Amino acid sequence: MGILEGKKILVTGVLTDTSIAFHVARLAQEEGAEIVLTSFGRAMSITTRIAGRLPKPAPVIELDVTNDEHLATLADRVKEHLPHLDGVVHSIGFAPESALGGKFLSTEWPDVATAVQVSAYSYKSLTMACKPLFPATGASVVGMDFDAQVAWPKYDWMGVAKAALESTNRYLAKFLGPENIRFNLVAAGPISTIAAKSIPDFQQFEHLWDLRSPLRWDVTDPIPAAKGAIALLSDWLPATSGEIIHVDGGFHAMGG
Repeated sequence: MGILEGKKILVTGVLTDTSIAFHVARLAQEEGAEIVLTSFGRAMSITTRIAGRLPKPAPVIELDVTNDEHLATLADRVKEHLPHLDGVVHSIGFAPESALGGKFLSTEWPDVATAVQVSAYSYKSLTMACKPLFPATGASVVGMDFDAQVAWPKYDWMGVAKAALESTNRYLAKFLGPENIRFNLVAAGPISTIAAKSIPDFQQFEHLWDLRSPLRWDVTDPIPAAKGAIALLSDWLPATSGEIIHVDGGFHAMGG
């Protein structure tokens, strides 16, 4: 019996089979969960194709987290496939090109607003859209993070958005904790995903981890971060909320 036996989980952000989200979905199924995926627009066909590589079939529901109608109808559309949700995985982040790459001082507010809405505010939006499906016993919401304690090269307003995500995680834990809903983030080290490729000079991150991570870090291996998410979705951390779990080889704990 797996540690997610019988659980029903919604996973966002599956675009390739090399992503953290894909391996969260795969491991969740292997650990006994039933899952539903979300995608939207032109990516729907990609997500549907990639879902075919999971151990078991998984439905794909359309969800643009900036679309109020999509959010308002999400619970009803999930119920066509699953009776309730025990867990939600928020693996969503986006910043316009102008908000990355050293353009911090010249980025206009509309692009900053987009980065914050999609990457941070959507954590709350997605939670509230799914909340009607959470059982009285509670649920676990897990977000994918990149440690926002420091300013990273070329990360710019996406770093600000991640800091907002971390704060949103704490406030959700505060306001929904009384309903036994847990909120935690997995702060993964750099992984060579589609999102990472949008960051100019991403190889700088790989170099930093080679220098400072006490444990060997493989930028091509999303599985350690996915396992962290699986642990948080399980019942093995029932009193952990508002937390940031670092899965980064120990990099965050080292000095310069």
